[in-house]
Amino acid sequence: MNVAIRGGYVVPVDGEPISGGTVLIQDGRITAVGPDSSVEVPAGVSIVDASGQWVLPGFVESHAHLGVHEEGEGWAGNDTNEMTDPNGGRLRAIDGINPAEQGFRDALAGGVTTSVIKPGSGNPIGGQTVAVKNWGRTVDEMLVRNPVSVKSALGENPKRVYGEQKRLPSTRLGVAAVIRDAFLKAQDYREKRAAALEKGDPFERDATSEILVRVLDREIPWCQHTHRADDIATAIRLADEFGYRLVVNHGTEGHLIADLLAERDIPVIIGPLFTSRSKVEVRNRGLRNPGILARAGVRIAIMTDHPVVPIEFLVYQAALSVKEGLDPAEALRSLTVNPASIMGLDDRVGSLRPGLDGDVVLWSGDPLDIMNRALRTFVNGREVARFDETRGEHVVVDPYYREA
Repeated sequence: MNVAIRGGYVVPVDGEPISGGTVLIQDGRITAVGPDSSVEVPAGVSIVDASGQWVLPGFVESHAHLGVHEEGEGWAGNDTNEMTDPNGGRLRAIDGINPAEQGFRDALAGGVTTSVIKPGSGNPIGGQTVAVKNWGRTVDEMLVRNPVSVKSALGENPKRVYGEQKRLPSTRLGVAAVIRDAFLKAQDYREKRAAALEKGDPFERDATSEILVRVLDREIPWCQHTHRADDIATAIRLADEFGYRLVVNHGTEGHLIADLLAERDIPVIIGPLFTSRSKVEVRNRGLRNPGILARAGVRIAIMTDHPVVPIEFLVYQAALSVKEGLDPAEALRSLTVNPASIMGLDDRVGSLRPGLDGDVVLWSGDPLDIMNRALRTFVNGREVARFDETRGEHVVVDPYYREA
């Protein structure tokens, strides 16, 4: 799709804002960003007047369960956790996503154009995550990257799930042991595979060990669900033992050891922040925590854990974190360039830069002001959502009946 968005207050996020700026999108990719006077718009390109509006990259949700935990569908629409095997490394979120779920439309209304969808936290090793655009008919059309990471869980959830089944793991000791055993097996598997390949011998493949070898080889990161400071310390200990790239997810008590996380350059995908203190390990949840982590030098991304917090509230979590001390510029980074870089997607999304996908959102003003709203949302240069002033609601283009 070819479109030029002109005359707006352009906020690339990874560069200085431009008053009266143009974002040129050709064949679905950004080809130019700059002042109106410096960007030449080719003939035949559609012009969008963004005068009086803020122009930002689409937000990136780095931890959600869109399409695998469908809202209001009960068991029929919940494919988040395969809680029959503590090691679900071979499980893939991509196989359980329903693009028709309402949450995808809500995401676009909230300016969120890309989501990393993850299995749940019922297993010590939950499965493979996937990044998708939030508009399309099939997950294959929406795909940005697969897999993006492997999801793992420490703490209360896995010990509760398997403790109720009277089987390992029913303690924090057991949860860590399952993860450690899986990586030890993957290390042995890698050696046996290499020996077989060198000799030209047949080798029986194992899907779980294959993906864990990719984690060991640092091809993809390890997304560790963990809330309490002691569990975060366990996550660091395991990462040190096996050498993989650790990304802390939730990090409710990360602020208590922020200096340790900063020293090791371990990013934190923090949230959800609009929840009650529903269990013991989230008693220290607070909107001031993102600011504490960021000021300590920790790279943060804010997430909703949708449907725990509705995905369209992503920006409001950032706004209220600013109220509690998070720097406004860092708040915008926590919704865009930070989640993109943490999840290895910054070659596609996260900022307004030539070469990246044409995912652009026009806002009525500063998105960190809760009185402003997303007015028009573009994915790959195609306008897919618009706020209808007459109806007082967002209208999303139906991907199943879209115009050619």
